[in-house]
Amino acid sequence: MRRVAVRFGNADAALVESLRGKLRIPRRYREFLLACDPLDVETRTPAERVRLLSAEGLAAEQKEATNGWRSSWVVIGHSTLLGDPYFLDTSSPDAEGDCPVYTAMTGTEQWKPRLCASSFAMFLRILAVGMEVAKGFPEENVDMDDEQVFRESLGPRIREYDPAALKAGHWT
Repeated sequence: MRRVAVRFGNADAALVESLRGKLRIPRRYREFLLACDPLDVETRTPAERVRLLSAEGLAAEQKEATNGWRSSWVVIGHSTLLGDPYFLDTSSPDAEGDCPVYTAMTGTEQWKPRLCASSFAMFLRILAVGMEVAKGFPEENVDMDDEQVFRESLGPRIREYDPAALKAGHWT
């Protein structure tokens, strides 16, 4: 069984409103921070570890718009395995006040975004499903076979919620 300690809080409303102005974060993400600010939250699976940023840490984690990085991309977390950012694309909001989540490989000449979830809500769902699928897999010393079996098990579950994310291939 996976035992991952998490700590959520409630972000200060004035801070969230300030982030709204500076970073143009969408309504759904603002509501998430106000209700469930990820103070210490990391998901761990055989294929990836994702650490979400708290409201307090958001402004400091934003990247300068260079080498293809866009000012509309808002970093909301990182891979603790590879250091790659997970980010909202605030230039593509949907009718529900949400937007897609991407990742891009660090250390390359150009930022090349890869879809992780069609919305922030789906991103959270995929992280939760990944943790469910990870039960029964080792937490440490994961070998390539474990990672491959995990990815093959995760794919059909992602398809249920977000076919576009499955097609993009980040998780599988």
